[in-house]
Amino acid sequence: MSPTPVPLPDLADPDLDVAALTATLLDVRSVSGEEGPLADAVEQALRALGGLEVRRFGDAVVARTALGRPTRVILAGHLDTVPLPTVSGSRGTVPSAWDGDVLYGRGAVDMKSGVAVQLALAGRFGRADGPTPVHDVTWVFYDHEEVASDLSGLARVARQAPELLEGDFAVLLEPTDGVVEGGCNGTCRYRVTFPGVAAHSGRAWRGDNAIHKLAPVLTALAAYEPATVTVEGLEYREGLHAIRVAGGVAGNVIPDEASVDLNYRFAPDKTLEQAHAHVRTVLEGAGVDWDAQVRIDDASPAARPGLDRPAAAAFVAAVGGEPQPKYGWTDVARFSQLGVPAVNFGPGDALLAHTDDEHVPREAVHACLAALAAWLAG
Repeated sequence: MSPTPVPLPDLADPDLDVAALTATLLDVRSVSGEEGPLADAVEQALRALGGLEVRRFGDAVVARTALGRPTRVILAGHLDTVPLPTVSGSRGTVPSAWDGDVLYGRGAVDMKSGVAVQLALAGRFGRADGPTPVHDVTWVFYDHEEVASDLSGLARVARQAPELLEGDFAVLLEPTDGVVEGGCNGTCRYRVTFPGVAAHSGRAWRGDNAIHKLAPVLTALAAYEPATVTVEGLEYREGLHAIRVAGGVAGNVIPDEASVDLNYRFAPDKTLEQAHAHVRTVLEGAGVDWDAQVRIDDASPAARPGLDRPAAAAFVAAVGGEPQPKYGWTDVARFSQLGVPAVNFGPGDALLAHTDDEHVPREAVHACLAALAAWLAG
């Protein structure tokens, strides 16, 4: 831990304002790879409570009660954000700013308001002299969620201390506007590379233009009709899109290589292997040699909703509302792989995540805290 971590408010303060705590968290820049100061502050605040076992794994922090309850639940959230906005005048940046009862700043919804709720719950139920929850609780705060999955702090904890992630049910406090979102789509990224032959553009017939070879793939993607798949009563929308193209070295050179990056978001009725097979079929239909031209850059499995599991059903009954599908990928998939049923439930509109005006209403943060506190109190 660094000698002077950014101070957080006393989590045990009965007058703690979870929205103000959110603003404090927003003011600490924590773009992926820069989570250290915020992880230090979280660790220090949790240790000060006195009623939790606290452990650190890089910039991931795990805190647990040990009350001997027959059930254990996990509350998880990531500390990192995507990079700050580059548009001049953007309000969704660092430091945060209030506009009436709406809080603006990078991470307002994704997901420092959820992390603030986690911390406020720890302050209420993790004190040595405070009220006790009906479940034992594990709080997980982790780094590197917004980047490649092999860097994930949650995955690091799973590798180094998997016993700390054992539980009967998990809640990931990703933004859902206070509605339970079950499961999540999986996501895979691919790079398709085309070779060519370089030549002076004044003598183009001596070369072989690699960029032109992208056309069949781009045409196939433009014509692709994504599926909507019903899984356990929830409808998941898929998508297969080009997300980046590259090629060319100069204005007078026929390019000898070009590539297109793809992202496939797939419903939880498919395994990773089935997702790869589907994309392979689409690309081979466009003339691509899968083995020679395709590289898989990232692959994260989907998670089935699991809302029929007793722990999930009890949570939905406690917080209310009609469950919805999660279209984006979240770490509920990691918990699913660990055998822990999990849902997304947090403050803020997910459509505002990563935008230049990212913001969250004060009331949304307070409402999420109230719902989860009531659930933990039984």
